[in-house]
Amino acid sequence: MSDFSVKPVLTGEKTVLRPFREADAEVIWEIIRDPEVVRFTGEPSAELTPERVRSWYGSRADQPDRLDLAVTDRATGELVGEVVLYEWDPVARSCTFRTLIGPRGRGRGLGTEATRLIVGHGFERLGLHRIQLEAYAFNHRALRVYEKVGFSVEGIRREVEFRDGEWVDEVLMAILDHQWGALSSTARQP
Repeated sequence: MSDFSVKPVLTGEKTVLRPFREADAEVIWEIIRDPEVVRFTGEPSAELTPERVRSWYGSRADQPDRLDLAVTDRATGELVGEVVLYEWDPVARSCTFRTLIGPRGRGRGLGTEATRLIVGHGFERLGLHRIQLEAYAFNHRALRVYEKVGFSVEGIRREVEFRDGEWVDEVLMAILDHQWGALSSTARQP
């Protein structure tokens, strides 16, 4: 198993996943401030400023323990979001996945394809055994995407956060390498 120091370009029919550049900060700043993104990902733990965002995304290529890739629309080259493999445990060959797609990338299958591309890379190129994620239970669109890609629900963390006047649950999901392999071989059959 290799580490995450190689930052690949992954190309699908609709999307291209590529390493972040410092110049992406302006667009990402808009995306992470989108009300729907905030609703589904939560408020950031630290005060974000354009300078902090520029510094963060400008340093992603230097991180050997995580893989942050920009999701771009293949037809236009427009940056529409991100996919991330992080919290890497080399002994367990596992990591956590997260994604966010801004308003210009929604409803077109870009998030589904981007998720498939990075999960496939994690299993097929990095030798991961397990990829897990957490999502708010009210984020139905994301949960459908994760199920389509092959993630299974492992549990519910009940009432993890008080948001908008009510307690919300968090869904824990994961996919294992052998599940991905079975899905991939089925997809390749005529």
